[in-house]
Amino acid sequence: MNQGRKAYRGGRSLRDSRLCVLCFLCVLSVARSGIEAGAQEPGAPQTVSPAQLQSAIDALGNPDYAARTSASRTVRRTPAAQAVPALMRAVSEHGDGYVRYRALVLLTGFNDPRAKDSMREAISSPNDRLRAVAYSFFEHNPDRSMLPQFVAALDAEHGEFVRPSLVRALAALGDDPKVRQAMLREAGRGEDYFRSAVIEALGDYKAQYAVDALVAISKLDGPLQDDAALALGKIGDKRVLETLAGLQRTAPRQVQPSIAAAICLLGVNCGTHENYLVETLKFADKNAGFQELLRQAAAGLGALAVAGHVEAADALVEIGVPSRDPTRAPVALALATVALRNTSSMLALLEKAVNRGPMLGLIGEGFDMLEEDLDKERFFAFARRAFWESPDNSPRRALMQTLIGKLDF
Repeated sequence: MNQGRKAYRGGRSLRDSRLCVLCFLCVLSVARSGIEAGAQEPGAPQTVSPAQLQSAIDALGNPDYAARTSASRTVRRTPAAQAVPALMRAVSEHGDGYVRYRALVLLTGFNDPRAKDSMREAISSPNDRLRAVAYSFFEHNPDRSMLPQFVAALDAEHGEFVRPSLVRALAALGDDPKVRQAMLREAGRGEDYFRSAVIEALGDYKAQYAVDALVAISKLDGPLQDDAALALGKIGDKRVLETLAGLQRTAPRQVQPSIAAAICLLGVNCGTHENYLVETLKFADKNAGFQELLRQAAAGLGALAVAGHVEAADALVEIGVPSRDPTRAPVALALATVALRNTSSMLALLEKAVNRGPMLGLIGEGFDMLEEDLDKERFFAFARRAFWESPDNSPRRALMQTLIGKLDF
């Protein structure tokens, strides 16, 4: 979902470059806070006139944030029978490339089988954004017939924000021999931020076939060492414990959070390693000059939270809500990633929260930093469906109303 791998997805250089735009995002957050999003959510999809729907689609490319947000909201709440054909036309025919991209993203929220046709077409588009969305779609909707096309694309696709989605679409196809060959090759070649995306995908999809390759990468000093260690933990093969234990003795300090998270994911001394991550994050929060350690500790806790470790998510909230930058950004990013990759766990966390507002504000900041618009749209679609399907006056319906209002979708 490469954890804007993406901020989480695209490798160390890409993650850092996204965090560098934080000042702009802060301004954006201020703008968001001024938008009235607290109105009661309609209890069902709302039919609009064809002209109103087309006007909303045209406004998806409006440079004004409030106008774009309002337009997206209108489209999302239109019945699928009306919205899907209009969005498909926009994807194929609209003169504004950004509108085509946003229409393709919104199309995924309706869970309509016809979307696959638009995705197949988008893979051949010269528009990088369209290709990235299409590959992300096929990650979540694997289609083995696309395998030859995906493998061939590896030699031609160099888009910084596209290639991570492509390798995840491949990884989602499992351990097919062609997938294994392609993924192992890509893990060992190219720019580090491209290789990072491959390594993360291998871990997320528990690619047992990649263990030996990842062990070798984890033993090499450099920017991929922590990615490889964490991927080994996600795969869950306890035979790598000796390798990880050795790295605890020899790897640089900034890699230690990823190693601790990996060992915890293997189910070994998890309490101790989780506590180390929490204390490291607290230390880096209170002492300047440990930015890389701070980011890795937050990412490690995020990986544990995605895997269902509630204590890790609780710690991120406890430390993140009152924090300021530089701590706030990586914690917000970690929590947003949890929301996208383990939505049920995040909703359970929100349901028990006494004061949801600050927590949702933190998650919203993380959403602004993540590049995975398709994954966010899936989250938004889930929230809307949960709202519409929940009984009136139920706690779940109230939570969804708050979620929709605070995250402004």
